Amino acid sequence: MSSDTGMSANGNASQSSSKPALAKQTHIRGTITDYSDNTLKVETKDGQTVKVGVDDKTKVAGLKKAEASDIGKGDFVGIASIPGKGGGSDAVEVLIFPAAMKGAGEGSYSWDLTDDSSMTNATVANAVKNVDGRKVTLTYNGGQEKTISIPKDTPIVTIAKATRDDLKKGNKVFVSASGMNGNDTASMIMVGNNGVAPPM
Repeated sequence: MSSDTGMSANGNASQSSSKPALAKQTHIRGTITDYSDNTLKVETKDGQTVKVGVDDKTKVAGLKKAEASDIGKGDFVGIASIPGKGGGSDAVEVLIFPAAMKGAGEGSYSWDLTDDSSMTNATVANAVKNVDGRKVTLTYNGGQEKTISIPKDTPIVTIAKATRDDLKKGNKVFVSASGMNGNDTASMIMVGNNGVAPPM
């Protein structure tokens, strides 16, 4: 998923003597404990509280539940997947992008949801329903393809409206941030303002 939407793969910038260090990209997943004074506090699943800055450039988007049947040919999706037990790839979450965001972060790359997960942002070339759920074939970067199975219990979401007023205590968030020396600023905050925990 794209860096503009806060859903890009983590990248550790290389550093050389001739170039300044670049800000490190990071993802934060958890529950809001406080939002005040341009600082968002998030409790992660391991019980730690992480602080991240919010500035004028920080984008906020909501999420709402979607269904596998909403995925159609020509749609642009972001799917986090892991290697399937029988080969291939199994989805662990699906984000259906609105048409205006088609092409955002296109490609397939490593992802930090699990140790062996990858993220594929691509156009649906084919979607086939089967007994175990649904299987989609995705195309990206000028014709590369990847087929991913979507089990029935896979969380599927799409973008919804949200504002900073939705950054309330108890809401679940996915935050894409960057910074140096532990001073991270959010570029994008995905907030579960419709009772949906961001699955990415």
